[in-house]
Amino acid sequence: MSQPFSYQQAYARNIGWVTQAEQSVLRGKRIAIAGLGGVGGVHLLTLARLGVGAFHIADFDTFDIANFNRQVGATMSTLGLAKVEVLAGMARDINPGLQIVRFPDGVNSGNLAQFFEGVDLYVDGLDFFAFDARQATFAACARLGIPAITAAPLGMGTAVLNFLPGQMTFEQYFGWGALPDEEKALRFLVGLAPAGLHARYLVDPSSINLQEQRGPSTIMGCELCAGAAATEALKILLNRGPVEAAPRGYHFDAYRNKLVRTWRPGGHRHPLQRLTMMLVKRRRGAQS
Repeated sequence: MSQPFSYQQAYARNIGWVTQAEQSVLRGKRIAIAGLGGVGGVHLLTLARLGVGAFHIADFDTFDIANFNRQVGATMSTLGLAKVEVLAGMARDINPGLQIVRFPDGVNSGNLAQFFEGVDLYVDGLDFFAFDARQATFAACARLGIPAITAAPLGMGTAVLNFLPGQMTFEQYFGWGALPDEEKALRFLVGLAPAGLHARYLVDPSSINLQEQRGPSTIMGCELCAGAAATEALKILLNRGPVEAAPRGYHFDAYRNKLVRTWRPGGHRHPLQRLTMMLVKRRRGAQS
């Protein structure tokens, strides 16, 4: 039997953790997500189940069997299909009333203005190595006054940073500028997770190759990212509770059952960040 969709019934179990009025606010919000792979796809579905009513989603890629270990849209039936179309369909299966604007060419200089038009929040779902796209999207958020969240899947945990209007920007924190991609990758990794909780249980260091732009991943890390990012999104969109922004962040690792709150005034210029970068480079040099 076909049952008609009811927003009120679909999201009734949210009530208690949010009020009816807050649920209505979430229904009226629009979130942009660039990248619909490991974290981006589960970000979209999690936020759709939270009751957010509109999304701008961008991805130029199609599903491949190598995506099966971590990407919620990757199945035998979706092999070769466009991620942006598959995830839009999955999200609309949750809420047929969703407003979804698709950007099948990904984000680029030609569509950034449209991608961020009317957006209340940006959630980063880009591949770790998508340096140009990430730099451009976060710069646009800073320029347009749009709050932005990045939750990185590291091992079996997540490292979370918020970039809020009027506070430290992505560029100020990471200092990418026109640096080579490998240097950007190192700064991104160290800046996201200064505590490095995930490093101790990496059983095969050769699986990480920054020059070849590849690294290992787990579904646990991606799903933890979605839970953390959606919680930050709820607080930002509803103006509820403390929302800490860069240079403050946190790293939770489920494998080690540890939570570390980080604070790096000056971002990449902080002495501890510089020391960590030096040690990482020295370690990488010894392994090569």
